[in-house]
Amino acid sequence: MHEVILVDSEDNELGTAEKYPPHRHPMKLHRAFSVYVLNGQGQLLIHKRAGDKRTWPGFWTNTCCSHPRPNEPVEIGAARRLREELGFECDLEFLFKFEYQAKYNEEYGEYELDHVFLGHFNGEVVPDPTEVEEFKFVDLGFLEKDMKENPEKYTPWFKISFPGVLEHIKK
Repeated sequence: MHEVILVDSEDNELGTAEKYPPHRHPMKLHRAFSVYVLNGQGQLLIHKRAGDKRTWPGFWTNTCCSHPRPNEPVEIGAARRLREELGFECDLEFLFKFEYQAKYNEEYGEYELDHVFLGHFNGEVVPDPTEVEEFKFVDLGFLEKDMKENPEKYTPWFKISFPGVLEHIKK
């Protein structure tokens, strides 16, 4: 059984819950993370979510996104899921966190306090097919343009957090 950490808007822990009930309407705020990984050419690794995911299946998203386990520091959870979903490890730098809500359908959605991390990696990517349908490295300028022209292809948390990550990278 996977559990998520319920939090308030200040990221104070309020308890835990099985993974799916907090994703059902009315959703409960819980802790999450989004990992962005760049290669040596400055391209971002993105992936298409597996087709059998309950929310946003077949949507393109950032390198890795998930939830830390109870009693697991967010940065440890982010590194763990990066290894589990994409088969590699790299150092991760915390950038920022943000709160958002997004409705997927009449039953499911997201209400998360999302911690955003950035890493760099140039090796082999070995995705878990239960999580990742497809992956690719893309130029940031192309991605920024495509998100504006085709927002329906991308997950809501990716569209919200990407500008902040871009700002950090450009510094």
